[in-house]
Amino acid sequence: MDNSLHLIKLSVGSEDMKSLARWQASKAAKGPDGLPRHVTRMWPKRESDLLKNGSIYWVIKGVVLCRQRILRLDEVIGGDGIRRCAIVLDPELHRVEAMPKRPFQGWRYLEGKDAPRDLGKDSANDDLPPKLVMALSEVGIR
Repeated sequence: MDNSLHLIKLSVGSEDMKSLARWQASKAAKGPDGLPRHVTRMWPKRESDLLKNGSIYWVIKGVVLCRQRILRLDEVIGGDGIRRCAIVLDPELHRVEAMPKRPFQGWRYLEGKDAPRDLGKDSANDDLPPKLVMALSEVGIR
């Protein structure tokens, strides 16, 4: 049984995996170490579990399409003086089995047993709209 712990998060503004990758490659999405990060207000209370082998699963247009390994959590103090959490990510996006997900705010924990499984490195579906990827997945075509 997979007892790993992950996060799941909406990728607001992303049209597909390639647009998420483009955003993360931009200077605005990188930290001083050049790694992509996602800054959030809340610090995960289950930090040690996430850092064992956790990933962040990205929901794009209502469908979980990919994940990134979480490398570490960094403290970031905003211009307003408020402490925030920067989730520092491995730059590599891993395609996962498409899974529908309704909108939600912030991030949520995702137990390993509930996480969609990784797919191969074939990027044939990377340019397809998320809803079409989901439909193909439902009929057994990835």
